[in-house]
Amino acid sequence: MLFTSDKEAGYGQEEEEKFRPQDGAKLRRKQYEAELAPLQGELVAMQEWVKSTGAKICIVFEGRDTAGKGGTIKRIVERVSPRVFRVVALPTPTEREKSQMHIQRYMEHFPAAGEVVIFDRSWYNRAGVEPVMGFCTPEQTEHFLSMTPLVEKAMEDSGIILLTYWLEVSADEQTRRLESRINDPRKTWKLSPMDLKSYGRWYDYSRARDAMFEATDTAWAPWYVAHTDDKKRGRPNIISHLLSQVPYEPFPGLDVELPKRQKAGHYREPTLMMRQIPTPN
Repeated sequence: MLFTSDKEAGYGQEEEEKFRPQDGAKLRRKQYEAELAPLQGELVAMQEWVKSTGAKICIVFEGRDTAGKGGTIKRIVERVSPRVFRVVALPTPTEREKSQMHIQRYMEHFPAAGEVVIFDRSWYNRAGVEPVMGFCTPEQTEHFLSMTPLVEKAMEDSGIILLTYWLEVSADEQTRRLESRINDPRKTWKLSPMDLKSYGRWYDYSRARDAMFEATDTAWAPWYVAHTDDKKRGRPNIISHLLSQVPYEPFPGLDVELPKRQKAGHYREPTLMMRQIPTPN
């Protein structure tokens, strides 16, 4: 059985100690931005290497609710080309997709040559939210856990660089972030009914996470855990680690000079009055 009572499993507060972040002051915004900018420049260098070599990179982000997956992905892709970097966040499966092999609907999104595909949650739903919330049977999850390393080995054998990240947030910080979503009108769209249902099942998710790590942490697709109570510290750490796992070449820079702009010649500004957007005072 994947899930037993906390007492039967011997699961308690001490079991979470290994997933607690290190104590330390939170990163200030100026320092955060100073660290992030050069890393985003390196992501552009990685992009050019991917394009020139035909490399295929697949990045999976999983983790606790509110752990910061979306924000981390946003910082990865905001300075690179959407023609190279593609984010996949699949909705609830259709009835047809539910009848397919579980990973089947994800396979069509795997990267081709010259692509970086980022999964904002992935096939690992079958190891996390689905068993915890009762959307699949224990047997289905056990089968998934036994088959996934084989599928990921096939991905590696096909030339895909697969990186799997788990973002971990403390219980107190998760509570703070969910309360912020409730109280801040700018964030209410982030609060889903599933978040509320999942909130009380902290240790069910802990057991599911541990079973997933035990079954799927392999030499070809190891899990990397990032502590994100401090998002400003976690995001640069993740990007830096991602870059260290890809054998890209540094971007040499552009040796370019802007050409001279042509003279106006016979061109005259139009007399037609166009609708202008007003400038606020």
